[in-house]
Amino acid sequence: QVQLVESGGGLVQAGGSLRLSCAASGRIFYAMGWFRQAPGKGREFVTAISWNGGSTYYADSVKGRFTISRDNAKNTAYLQMNSLNAEDTAIYYCAAGLSASSDYGQYRYWGQGTQVTVSS
Repeated sequence: QVQLVESGGGLVQAGGSLRLSCAASGRIFYAMGWFRQAPGKGREFVTAISWNGGSTYYADSVKGRFTISRDNAKNTAYLQMNSLNAEDTAIYYCAAGLSASSDYGQYRYWGQGTQVTVSS
């Protein structure tokens, strides 16, 4: 059983940056993904990274602005978010699964989420 805990969310002005962290309870030989859910909307894929960090994938809406990374020695994944805008406001969830995928059904473990609010 893997437990994931996100942190780093908060309130930021448009154009600003935030860095989210996802700490795992143990060694994470899993791909990691970030998803988000805005009020009244479904869960949306943001980005994913393979277990060794060799491959990364991004939604078109965040490409060039967000960067996913991981430090397996620290059992932690990160999401660096730059040039934030109001459309990025959502609860952000990290997840662990067997493969880096945009399909949330492929992920086995989920964190509780962290709120990101971007003021315009």
